[in-house]
Amino acid sequence: MATTRTPRPSPARDDRHGPDPARDDASIRVWRFVREPFRADTWRRTAYAPAALPLGVACVPLSLLGAPTGRWQRALAQRLLGLPAGAEPPGPLRGLAHALLAAPLNLLVLVVTGLGWSVVPMNLGWPLRAGSDYADSWGGPTFAGAWAFHALVGGVGFLLIMPWLGRAMAAVQLRLAAAFLS
Repeated sequence: MATTRTPRPSPARDDRHGPDPARDDASIRVWRFVREPFRADTWRRTAYAPAALPLGVACVPLSLLGAPTGRWQRALAQRLLGLPAGAEPPGPLRGLAHALLAAPLNLLVLVVTGLGWSVVPMNLGWPLRAGSDYADSWGGPTFAGAWAFHALVGGVGFLLIMPWLGRAMAAVQLRLAAAFLS
C-alpha cells in the first residue's frame, strides 16, 4: 500500500502565522529608500544648503553691528531643518559664533549638494551633451546602451543617493545650529 505525502508549505508561504515580518521589513526599507527623493523634508534640507551660506556670510558683519543675526539663523534652521524652538533668542555674539563656525561646513554642503543634484539631470539628458562620439562612452558602443547606463547609474542612482547624503549633512548642520542657536 502506497502512502501519499501531503506537501508542507514553506515557511515563507505559510499563511497560518500571518505575514512574514522579515519580508515586510525589507519592503518597507526599500520603499522608504525609493520615495525619499520625492518627500518635502528632502527638499527643505536641500534648500538649506544654498540659503545657509549667504545668510551666514551676511550675518558676520551685521552681528558686529548688533543685529539679531542669531534669530535669523535660528529661524532658517527651524523652517528648513526642523530645529526645535529655544527658550530665549540667541544674541548677536552667538549668531556671530555660529556664522563663523558653520561657514566652512555650509560651503562644503553647498558644493556637494550642487554637484550631486546637478548630476541627475545631466545624466538623464545625456544625449543632449554626448555629441556624436558615444562608442567609447560607458555603456557603449551603442547609443542606447550608453544612454541607458548614464540614465540608470548617474541619473537614477544619484536621484536615490543624494537625499540620504543630504540627510547626513543636514544632521551635522542641525547639530551645530542646536549647539549655538537653541
